[in-house]
Amino acid sequence: MPYRTRINYTAKQKEEMWDRWQKGESLTSIGRAFDRPSSSIYGLLSPSGGIRPPPRQRSRLALTLSEREEISRGIAADRSIRSIASQLGRSPSTISREINRNGRYDYYRASQADQAAWDRSRRPRKKGTEELFFDQFEGGVRTPDQLVRRFNRKYASVYLSIAYGLGQPSK
Repeated sequence: MPYRTRINYTAKQKEEMWDRWQKGESLTSIGRAFDRPSSSIYGLLSPSGGIRPPPRQRSRLALTLSEREEISRGIAADRSIRSIASQLGRSPSTISREINRNGRYDYYRASQADQAAWDRSRRPRKKGTEELFFDQFEGGVRTPDQLVRRFNRKYASVYLSIAYGLGQPSK
């Protein structure tokens, strides 16, 4: 059986799919409109639970393309990381991390670094402590002792003292 090639939809096609989905069309009819199986449409709509995600935008704290171009010019002019950072009003560690993430001194390119940062921002995030904690309850954990065995041991004594009321004044 031949392998199917990956289907890459344009932004305009994705927008049309979301519009059709919001109007109440089925996955099958949307798939027919694009001459694709409904499973390929499902793969696009399901990660957000069938709710149109907000448009992506960069954090105001992230380096901009113009800042990355200044970093590139600074590297080409053989300036120090500290001088580049002071010119941009950024921390030297921010500039250093940016250069090391994106090809070091010899291969740093502003446009490639900007695209890589945009792509990296989509990666899955690690779950926070609170989410992990509640996932343990959903996994069939019932007692504090069971939870401590399955949860991070670092928090075991704190959790047990809270669960069993240790350290509280007696009545």
